[in-house]
Amino acid sequence: MKLKKILPQAITLLVVILIFGFFTMNAQLNMENRGIDFGYGFLSQESSFDVQFSLIEYSGSDSYARAYLVGLLNTLLVSILGIILCTILGVIVGIARLSPNYLIRTTAAWYVEFFRNIPLLLQIFFWYYAALRALPLPQDAEAIFGASYLTIKGFYTPSLIWENLDIFIYSVVAAIIAIIFVRIQAKKLRENVGKHLPVLNISIAILFVLPLLTFLFGGVNVGYETPELKQLAKTSFKFEGGLSIPPELLSLVIALSLYTATFVAECVRAGIQGVGKGQREAAASIGLNRKQVLNLIIMPQALRIIIPPTTNQYLNLTKNSSLAAAIAYPDLVLVFAGTALMQTGRAIEIVSITMLTYLSISLAIAALMNWYNKLIEIKEK
Repeated sequence: MKLKKILPQAITLLVVILIFGFFTMNAQLNMENRGIDFGYGFLSQESSFDVQFSLIEYSGSDSYARAYLVGLLNTLLVSILGIILCTILGVIVGIARLSPNYLIRTTAAWYVEFFRNIPLLLQIFFWYYAALRALPLPQDAEAIFGASYLTIKGFYTPSLIWENLDIFIYSVVAAIIAIIFVRIQAKKLRENVGKHLPVLNISIAILFVLPLLTFLFGGVNVGYETPELKQLAKTSFKFEGGLSIPPELLSLVIALSLYTATFVAECVRAGIQGVGKGQREAAASIGLNRKQVLNLIIMPQALRIIIPPTTNQYLNLTKNSSLAAAIAYPDLVLVFAGTALMQTGRAIEIVSITMLTYLSISLAIAALMNWYNKLIEIKEK
């Protein structure tokens, strides 16, 4: 019996290996006939091109490996910001679609139908070429809250200057671990004895108290630097200092968040509707208010339905971030699979690295979401 189960799988695996080997040998033979060598030694060569936006120090004298890292970090930045924003907006809109208020329910429905039915690339073009291009020049920009400026060249805001930042980061990580521990223990206490702890209040307290202790006793200090308008030429002005966010990044994050949030909202709506009406009625009969019903009864059960399709949307957002090349945002595709490929001619090497990178990011997101889905699983006794 075991042989009958294993044999088809073994044959399938062998066929896949043979097909892969055939194409590999064919590609190698064609490259040898054309005098093209294969290898990744080019990664240590000088890149000889600049990148307009980078999270790390980079110049044209750095290697192609450094350029790859710049593109990777820029891709991760867009993906993380997009996932956070689309989750917040998607949850709000998903709950709003089930609101008893007609205006809120209808507005949420129109938002979903409008943004999810317009191609994402067109939305990116709209925000970059229409919406943000209508903003004022730096010298004409009005201050937002006295220190921030939204201009055609990007968003400028004060940046924090940290002393002993590593201690603060450690405290935040410790706070997150403590919050996870509290939530796990609160869940066990609720399931075993039916006692409810104010998990949200405890979590907020931990998140504020531990980092605050680093300021009081850990030697952590923080200052800030505000952007200042500098005149470069007679008609040319530029903000210097502070934190600057280029318009390409703004356009991409806004478009990805608004577009993906529509699908997340539908996942949330489906998850909530998947919980039986009797659950709500039973919770209301024992005196729980609407907030308690949502937090304690509906959402814990709805998450089992929400998480799997939402994971797919996170993966789609990450892969859709490659559309950044359309507006010249220096992500992995533009920097590495674009400029570096054209300069080196190493198509197979660069495309394979890029594909494996996106595959690795997607697998990491899927593994994280599967772990979270397992963590919140309702265990039957």
